[in-house]
Formats: sequence, structure tokens, C-alpha cells
Amino acid sequence: MAASQDWISKDFYKTLGVNKKASADEIKKAYRKLARQYHPDRNPGDKAAEEKFKAVGEAYEVLSNPEDRKQYDAIRTFGGGGARFTSGGAGGAGGFEDLFGGLFGGGRGGPGGPGATNINIDDILGSFGASAGGASSGGGFGGFNFPFGGGGAANTKRKGADLREKISIPLRQAASGTTIKINTTDGRSVTARIPAGVSDGQKIRIAGKGSPGVGGGANGDIILTVTVEKHPVYELRGKDVYVDVPVTLGEAALGSTVRVPTLDGGSVQVKVPAGSSTGKLLRCRGKGMPKGKSGHGDLYVRLQVSVPKDLSDEAKKAAELFDKATSETDVRGEFERLART
Repeated sequence: MAASQDWISKDFYKTLGVNKKASADEIKKAYRKLARQYHPDRNPGDKAAEEKFKAVGEAYEVLSNPEDRKQYDAIRTFGGGGARFTSGGAGGAGGFEDLFGGLFGGGRGGPGGPGATNINIDDILGSFGASAGGASSGGGFGGFNFPFGGGGAANTKRKGADLREKISIPLRQAASGTTIKINTTDGRSVTARIPAGVSDGQKIRIAGKGSPGVGGGANGDIILTVTVEKHPVYELRGKDVYVDVPVTLGEAALGSTVRVPTLDGGSVQVKVPAGSSTGKLLRCRGKGMPKGKSGHGDLYVRLQVSVPKDLSDEAKKAAELFDKATSETDVRGEFERLART
């Protein structure tokens, strides 16, 4: 944000009710409290509350941005409440006129001779602009850019501050898309559309729903961070979805076709090859999360061979026969070979 000349006369710290050494968290907390208190929705027709709400928003917009806050503190120091523009006096180390004297054609006492010198902050900042290259929009000093010309009024029209909000939605809603309501930090309720296929941690910009602009400027935006909640069955990896599907020993050994539910509420028929084991992955193309115009990710079915805890006598006999029939097969041979590598 460009610095504004009216920053000199505005005490943003006092507006938010915090001291000049307040942390970013303290500033945010104070803003949220005051924004809720003076929000127009809570004070319909109250012009004083509306002006206070705008002032709070302007103060937060400046103090919440480290660079703007640094400029603001510097301007306030030059313009009032801080260093005074006086002569150094006998034996003194010199005041700010030592820095600025050359700009006004005088010596240590300034154009009015020895003693205190009345210096207009607009003249100082305007002179910096001229000495920095003559651009009418200003110049710089000490790393701070001042958008003032030779004392002319600055343009205070500024966009409102962006608000940062967070929401958490179920995986199925993330897959299908949804409309949600957000209770913002300044006390409003805002409706937002979440697109199908939104990713965990994705940021969505809601234009014009942030803090009001200053001096006729546009409203800020809401930057919404989405958290996709973990699902008890599905695991999300990018746009691909993984799911563990239980199969019986017979289905895995002999081969079968099983029905697997999908994120969109439907299902897909998956062919289990004969001789499958736990952990085998079967790919279902295009059955994962939406990814915009490029279609969908894939669904990966991970087989889990499930054996009942309580076997009937008949089942136990069948298992014994199966074990005897396959006794010459070394099912752990490859595992042991790899373990020795």
C-alpha cells in the first residue's frame, strides 16, 4: 500500500486500542473485536458506528502489513509526536536540520536563523521527492517511499484489507463441490461456492467480501483456506483416491468380481484376479477426485484378504485341506530373499 499524507494525523494504534509495541497477534485480536462491535450489520443506520468501522479497518490494513507499519511509524516520527525539527544549540550534536538544512538553503539554524525552525512536513517530504529525481509522485529517504509532491494532497483512495478465513469440509463435499457459509472475523456471514475437486490446503479467493475500502476504494477479498477432512475409508493422494477393500480367501484365491463404492455415491465393479494377495492394487481409471477440465484422478483398490475369526467345523476342515494342498508352495520365499538384501 502506498503511504498516505493523512497518516501523520491519524493514530492507528489508538484507533485499535493497542500500544506501539503490540505484536501482530495482538493487533489482529483487537481488530476482530472492534470490527464485530462496529460492523454496519450490527449497527444499522448508525453513521458514527459506520465511520468507526471504516477507521478500524484502515488502521488494521496498515498495521497488519509489516512494510506499511514500518512506513507509518517513520512518517509519524517525522510528522509529530517524535523528533522535533530544531537547531542543535551550542555544543549540541545537531538536530534534523543537519539532515535537511541544505534543502532549504540555510545552515544549522535554518532560514529563520538560530533557534527553533518551523518546518512543514509536506515541504520536507516534497523536497525529498524533488531531490530523488523530480518525480511529482515523490521520492524516498531511508528506504521509505513517500508519494507526496511539493506539499500537494495525497490520494487516500485505497482497497480494503483482505480477510483470511479457514473452513473444514468432508471429503465427499470436496469431491462434489458445495456451498458453505462463513462467519468472518468481523462478524458477517458470507456464502461461498467451493468447487468440485478442491484440494486440502487450497486457497480460494472470494472477491469483494473483505474489509471495506477507504476513500471510495474497492472492498478487499476473503482468502479462504480449505481443509479436507480425513475419511474413514478413502485416502486422498493428490487427485487419486486409495481404498482398502476386504475380500474373502476364496475370492482372492479363485478370482471374483466385487462392487466398490466410489466418492460420487455410485459404485464400480472390480475384477479380482485369481491368486491375489493382501496389498494388491487394482486401478480404476477416472474414478478419483475431479481435476477441472482435465477429467478425474484414479481410484486405487487395495485388496485386504479377510479371514473370519470364528470358523465353523466345516470351514476349518476346508482350510486344513487347502493348507495341505498348497504345502509345497513357499509363500515367504521371496520375502526372505528380499530381507537378506
